[in-house]
Amino acid sequence: MHTPRNILFVIFDQLRADCVSGALAQSVALPNIRQFRKEAVSFDRHMSVVTPCGPSRTSILTGQYAMNHRSVRNGTPLRHDTPNLARELRKTGLTPLLFGYTDTTQDPRQFPSGDPAMHSYEHPMDGFSEALEMRFEESYPWRAHLKSRGYAFSDYADLYRPVPPRDRAPRPRDPALYRAEDSDTAFLTDRVLDHLPALEGQSWCAHVTYIRPHPPLVAPAPYNDMYNPANLPAPEAQPTRAAEAALHPFCGPAMAATRARDMVVGQDATEADAATVQELRSVYLGLATEVDHHFGRLIAYLKQSGQYENTLVVMTADHGEMLGDHHMWGKQTFYDAAYHTPLSIRLPGNGAQAGLVRLEPTESVDLMPTILDFNEQPVPNAVDGRSLMPLLRGETPADWRRYSFSELDYGDPVAPTPWQHALGSGASDSNLAILRDARFTLVVFASDLPPVLFDHEGAGEMENVAGDPARAGDLNRMMQAMLRHRMGNMNHLLSLDAVTPEGPKQARRHR
Repeated sequence: MHTPRNILFVIFDQLRADCVSGALAQSVALPNIRQFRKEAVSFDRHMSVVTPCGPSRTSILTGQYAMNHRSVRNGTPLRHDTPNLARELRKTGLTPLLFGYTDTTQDPRQFPSGDPAMHSYEHPMDGFSEALEMRFEESYPWRAHLKSRGYAFSDYADLYRPVPPRDRAPRPRDPALYRAEDSDTAFLTDRVLDHLPALEGQSWCAHVTYIRPHPPLVAPAPYNDMYNPANLPAPEAQPTRAAEAALHPFCGPAMAATRARDMVVGQDATEADAATVQELRSVYLGLATEVDHHFGRLIAYLKQSGQYENTLVVMTADHGEMLGDHHMWGKQTFYDAAYHTPLSIRLPGNGAQAGLVRLEPTESVDLMPTILDFNEQPVPNAVDGRSLMPLLRGETPADWRRYSFSELDYGDPVAPTPWQHALGSGASDSNLAILRDARFTLVVFASDLPPVLFDHEGAGEMENVAGDPARAGDLNRMMQAMLRHRMGNMNHLLSLDAVTPEGPKQARRHR
């Protein structure tokens, strides 16, 4: 009898790695994620290759760097012929189910201008069957659920607005208008658990994408005030915003691009004083605990239904969140907090490696080829990532990467950004690339800006040593490594194909 082979691919939105293992880990309860790490292999130097949400999910699901797929902003179209995870899995008869969103902007060459796909960046990536629409700016099924439960709201934004007591002004830690059992996180999980039992006995793939702990920072009770702000670590930052801006010309506009008041709806007077910053951080951690609870429900279902031992479970985040570090919020910057994400993978039959923590550099582009490898499928040449299967099994390939690479486009072709206004750059040269090795982080800009070099054996991200003559050799070495990395990973969609007198031939990039 055929034994089903299932795939549960869970992505949290904007969950920092140090909530799971790092500076914030002692301050937040994530019992289900931490238990899952004991049963899985974890990758603690895992980096998203791009931010924000749309580009990061595009890279995850295509296995391509942003420099190749070029869907570099929320709202930047993805070429319709780009290979992706869902379409590859369908080749084996699987129907990849989507519970949530992929933030994919469709290719306008394929649609008339009036098509709904041309008015939103949140459409599903081609190949997925949208089992539940939970798009961040739409979420109509959730809205309908709330109305059916008797909640009254006149505007969708009200769902993200903390509700204060009548006798005082609103604060970030005020609760959402809905109960915890009716939150977006609970609703999504309920719908997944309603759907999956019908698939028992056959192979299935479910891509489950949680909006949280992505802002707006509002949580239902008890998660809204679960953590005492006074007990949380303070952000890592220079003493003043002026000192932070002095680190590099990029930093001033980065602080202006997303502010503390942008993290909470209906509290435009919110100032980034120390007490408010800690309040916002506490709500974020409450949301992280909420998604942990519901992730635990998914794992419990797999165990109770007897499917845990034949299901590949991938748990990660699309990117991180600055959360006040370096006086910044959001993820459009070059600091690690915006890119460093948790990753744990449980491979069936891999119990000997349970609890293993790998410290090799891994990247979000590695997830797509890993899932294809599990499904015993070839990896398209267009994919830049590498399967993590050897690392999962305790092996260390001799040619494994020594660097991680990330990118950010901080310009906009329609509405110029704070960086474009402040630095005079255009939409095409408002971008940066990041290369990290075991010691250094290099940031290089397309516009006429000086590089950034952080020495993690020194002051780390608190000091830019690019201008230090003693680091000139390190800067040059990292610059050369950046150039080689980009040259070696230019788009391989057809570059290894050849048309010959004997017919078309193809070399394989991945073996």
